Amino acid sequence: MAAKPVVDGIERQHQGELSVIHLNVQDAASQPLMQRYRFDYTPTFILLDSSGQLLQKWVGAIDPIQVTQALSTH
Repeated sequence: MAAKPVVDGIERQHQGELSVIHLNVQDAASQPLMQRYRFDYTPTFILLDSSGQLLQKWVGAIDPIQVTQALSTH
């Protein structure tokens, strides 16, 4: 929950460039994605390309500058 304002800001800043999807790790429907992308800890943030390939993964705090850098290199 502490990361929500940061994630919301990233979503606003990069509107049209990325989609933010929030998963509830306690929801059984989230389990296939958590297994596929190896969500072992929360919070975990992943950046995927349009075909679902993992580009970047952050565990713990997320830095908006790192997201911007990752988007500019992919």
